[in-house]
Amino acid sequence: MLKKYKHIFFDLDNTLWDFERNSAEALKLTFHQFHLDGLINDFSEFHKVYAGHNERLWELYRNNGISKQELIRQRFQHTFDAFCLHGIDPLEFNEVFLRLMPLQTVLVPGAPEVLDYLNKKQYLLYIITNGFTEVQGKKLEMTGIRHFFKRIFISEEIGAQKPSGEIFESALKSSNARKMESLMVGDSWDVDIEGARKTGIDQVYFSSGLVHPEPGKQAGNHKANATVTFIISDLLQILSIL
Repeated sequence: MLKKYKHIFFDLDNTLWDFERNSAEALKLTFHQFHLDGLINDFSEFHKVYAGHNERLWELYRNNGISKQELIRQRFQHTFDAFCLHGIDPLEFNEVFLRLMPLQTVLVPGAPEVLDYLNKKQYLLYIITNGFTEVQGKKLEMTGIRHFFKRIFISEEIGAQKPSGEIFESALKSSNARKMESLMVGDSWDVDIEGARKTGIDQVYFSSGLVHPEPGKQAGNHKANATVTFIISDLLQILSIL
């Protein structure tokens, strides 16, 4: 008999909201709005360079190595520098990008069905997400899934980011949720799964069809010291767990 969970905590980006597709589309729209298509022939190369800088700077931000303002400035300034672009304000570019981002509404396949199923089963659903307050909430509103969640825990508001135990503990306390009755669903081994595991919360690792570590084997550059509770490659597989 499967363990009885009551509180299900979801990551947002790339777990429910298709970050890869939506962010790329928002970036492309911003790219055209600033008429960069007349200066750069290949948007995909621009996107690739930006994504590399963004990932590196977010890692710094998660480790308190850089401020939010510097993250949003540097990720575009470094990208502009790579293409020798001048005269574009990176903060203005970022403002347009973040305004367009939550307007993109592609969800991960199976997300509406899973949320509807869990809601009907009377599970209590929550979001724990790293990200900016002005963007994350709008994503949920625009995609029409906000009503499924009792609470939304955003790292910028909590003052701590996954995988820090502080954000998980804060979410548990605010939800009046016992660890043994809680489950975290996320796509990032290092951020979602390790963060939840170290806090004492069971986990569903959503590998999204990618190669994932076997329990106790190498996970990226890290060693998984304990067995992940569940591994799925399709979000709909949650229906067989809960």
